[in-house]
Amino acid sequence: MSTTPAPFSFQKKILLAIAFTLAAVGGMALISLALTWAPDKSVDELKQQWASPPSQFVDVKGLMVHVRDEGWHEDPVPVLLIHGTSSSLHTWEAWAKELKKQHRVITMDLPGFGLTGPNQTNDYSIATYTQFIQDLMDTLHVERAVIGGNSLGGEIAWETAVAAPNRVERLILIDAAGYPFTPLSVPLGFKLAKMPAMSWLMTHCLPHSMVEESVKNVYGNPEKVTAALVDRYEAMTLRAGNRQALGIRMKQLNSGGDDNLIKRIQMPTLILWGGKDKLIPPENATLFHQDIVGSKLIMFDELGHVPQEENPVVTLAAVNIFLQ
Repeated sequence: MSTTPAPFSFQKKILLAIAFTLAAVGGMALISLALTWAPDKSVDELKQQWASPPSQFVDVKGLMVHVRDEGWHEDPVPVLLIHGTSSSLHTWEAWAKELKKQHRVITMDLPGFGLTGPNQTNDYSIATYTQFIQDLMDTLHVERAVIGGNSLGGEIAWETAVAAPNRVERLILIDAAGYPFTPLSVPLGFKLAKMPAMSWLMTHCLPHSMVEESVKNVYGNPEKVTAALVDRYEAMTLRAGNRQALGIRMKQLNSGGDDNLIKRIQMPTLILWGGKDKLIPPENATLFHQDIVGSKLIMFDELGHVPQEENPVVTLAAVNIFLQ
């Protein structure tokens, strides 16, 4: 006597479909994870390509800091330049190449970024960065300097001018942080770094396309972003500990918390800004100009958040006039 199997119930079909779907999604997720998996790289792995002479590593209160100290070493008032979030001293290379012909030029990777990497305390507050700049100056026997900075570096520069005005001869602010602002657009990497749920993924994976998109986001003309530039930003991000440090830094943001101090700045100040800055809007340049008596503001209508990197020739021309 033959029997026929009972028809598959509708509920079982639904469960089977869900199981297949979950398996497919999980498989795609694993594939994506494998393709974007990017473990940390040690400083020694990165040094050969990214720390060629005149790079050196200087002990600043127990932290080995990646520094370039170039040009006229007897310069009584060197030019000290500070990069922004997720950047490195390489952002100043074009400026340094020209400035060092007449000045001593000091650039560094801030703690938490570049080849310097994390500090011992996981403290990336502005107060800590301001003290770091003074400690670095002490280590390099610099009593007084022209201090310039971009974005986060700009905020550190003016905070140093407020905290230690006797050590700052002149001030150069480039798309500087300091006032509250509402971005028109935020680089994808910064967005993810602010999301606690993404912390594990961010510290183990790094899609090349995300780095490229983030760099293009801060340029006024994204077509100027080269493959070599993206490779550099990616390498600096992969430095062991930097991704964790970025997440911690994002939690310690205090945007505009000290803006009442800006009016205390009295030294000659040059304000440079990209008219296409989508991260810190050009309106903030006007605020700096209004609050710093005697300051000079130059707006570069076609440039973005990192004008010194996007067009070093035109931006440096303004700096040279200011320094003369």
